[in-house]
Amino acid sequence: MHIFWLVVLGIIAFLWIVLTVDLGLGVLAIPSLKDFDPLQDSACPRVSILFAARDEAEKLPGAIETMLALDYPNYEVIAVDDRSEDATGTILEAAARTSARLKPLRVNSLPPGWLGKPHALQQAYERSSGEWIVLTDADVHFAPDLLRRAIAGANAKNWEHMTLLCSVHLSTAGEKVAMMFFGMAFLMGLRPWGANDPKSSAYIGVGAFQLIRRSAYEKMGTHRRLAMEVIDDMKIGKLVKEVGLRSGIARAGDAVSIEWHAGVANIVQGTTKNFFASTGFRIWMAAAQILAVLIMFVFPAAALLFARGWTLVFALMAIALPVMVESGVAVEVKVSPVYALTFPAGALIMCWMLMRSTIVTLWQGGVTWRGTFYPIEELKRGMV
Repeated sequence: MHIFWLVVLGIIAFLWIVLTVDLGLGVLAIPSLKDFDPLQDSACPRVSILFAARDEAEKLPGAIETMLALDYPNYEVIAVDDRSEDATGTILEAAARTSARLKPLRVNSLPPGWLGKPHALQQAYERSSGEWIVLTDADVHFAPDLLRRAIAGANAKNWEHMTLLCSVHLSTAGEKVAMMFFGMAFLMGLRPWGANDPKSSAYIGVGAFQLIRRSAYEKMGTHRRLAMEVIDDMKIGKLVKEVGLRSGIARAGDAVSIEWHAGVANIVQGTTKNFFASTGFRIWMAAAQILAVLIMFVFPAAALLFARGWTLVFALMAIALPVMVESGVAVEVKVSPVYALTFPAGALIMCWMLMRSTIVTLWQGGVTWRGTFYPIEELKRGMV
């Protein structure tokens, strides 16, 4: 039995060495927005910023303030109030009276065959005029020089589509534990730097900020191609690659920040519609992901209770390396590296998020999003 655990932990430790090297090289290959000099006024093309808001009265004012304060000479913001029942519409109308850049739009009903967010973004696009389009959310904050640097970066890299890794405002200890692990898992699982390789089929898309040339957005089919796609953000990157256009990712740092769900309970609840959808609604895939997380992140910590000799050495290696990786994530998001020691707890939270998403979706027979229920079979048919 000792030999069995020695071999198991040895394999896990070896995998961690490979993953750590791959992650380190990959992250270093992702450019930073700060690497690109801001465009001069004469080089600034027209940009349309599009977002859909559903009952976002709490977070919307701060976000829209930053969008309207951009240091950019030629842009518009088209904000869609997607059937909100709170003061979202009132906030947008009031802001529009103070800035001609803001063009609010109200959606009162959802036509068949559409999810609310893709439909709202499609409506915004049809009323936009920019050569470049920014797709974002109603709780995202922008730095003043964001557009100048982002378009400069896309031009420098010859990208038709550019997504940015953003920072998340984290308040409570629980949020930091959960989101630190989520960030590490995101990097390791998706390997987003692969999207920068035009020869690779790897793709990425982050909802907080996606910059896409209008011609590229139209070539990939606009949001009509994503009408029933729950994870439409990610699939934009996929469609761009499929039509033969160049896509890339960069680190925004504080230039793009998001006011996400407050508290672990809200994080878990807020991701219920997404996690099982990200597996293609496949139970075996969800189970495999949960098992992989438990083996790679939780088991080595539990093994400290019985490990001896080389078994203990391998277990410590399989703990030290994820601590080192998550410490790097902590530095990037400006959280104390001490939180890296909590990665087994973060792994358990992640497992519960995926398990809950799977159970709730299967129990309901579908997903409820923005007040509308969508059956699983209908969502499967609409997957990209």
